[in-house]
Amino acid sequence: MMTGVTARQELLDHLGQGVTTVCRAWRVTRKDGVAYGFTDHDRDLAFDGAVFKASSGMTARALQQSTGLSVDNSETVGALSDAAVEEGDLAAGRFDGAEVRAWLVNWADTGQRIEQFRGSFGEISRAGGAFKAELRGLTDQLNQPQGRIFQRNCSTILGDARCGVDLNVLGHAVEVAISGFDALGRMLLDGLEGFAPRWFERGRLRVLTGAAAGLVGVIKLDRTADGARVIDLWHGLGADLGVGDLLRLEVGCDRSAATCKAKFGNFLNFRGFPHIPGEDWLASYPVSTKPNDGGSLGR
Repeated sequence: MMTGVTARQELLDHLGQGVTTVCRAWRVTRKDGVAYGFTDHDRDLAFDGAVFKASSGMTARALQQSTGLSVDNSETVGALSDAAVEEGDLAAGRFDGAEVRAWLVNWADTGQRIEQFRGSFGEISRAGGAFKAELRGLTDQLNQPQGRIFQRNCSTILGDARCGVDLNVLGHAVEVAISGFDALGRMLLDGLEGFAPRWFERGRLRVLTGAAAGLVGVIKLDRTADGARVIDLWHGLGADLGVGDLLRLEVGCDRSAATCKAKFGNFLNFRGFPHIPGEDWLASYPVSTKPNDGGSLGR
């Protein structure tokens, strides 16, 4: 078996010759595990247990790489087609943050190759039956904010390790099918009589079946109207929902201390600072009707 060092050296030796047989190959792996292989060669390639299609019309611009923490970047351009990347999948966000690996390959001997890039999809645009995707290197992750934020509300995501709330507990999540849509296009659901109105507001909606299966949205509205439960999202999912599609609704949280204590009984894991003073205290002044003893502002 050829090692990575050997494969790299053999390709470098090949590039030192007068005539070369090289091309580029990309492997794109979405967050849901679906993988695609592309190449700018005129025939399909296969290595590492993956097939790289030549019929996708994929091309790539020059890769910019540098030392230090500056972000390596490039772009890839391809045609939208059923055989490669579908426009509906791009619109639904299925390729957002997808992992990308790119190689320079000797198509006459695919064992000779160098991995030139590894990162993820950034901004994606579509026009004229084609798409253009920004490629962001691994160092882009180092540009993300890290650490805790000092704020009144909780900084965790409901159900994560720091929060500790189990979303699989009865009452915290439910699976239900769409029974219809109202005049405004909002979802109508049956079978939620055991849940108080607004119980799922600010919670997550996961689509389990149908054209939008695998997509996730944030619930904006959870109300009862004319005997039916009305659910609406802050943003569209990018794929059509239909009657009968199965959904998973997860309980909502506004991240306040009162909600954490009363709704979830989880105040010991609250990760906010409910008594931190607001900005208006800077302009405050003593008044006779309030205590002015220098004590806590959270009383």
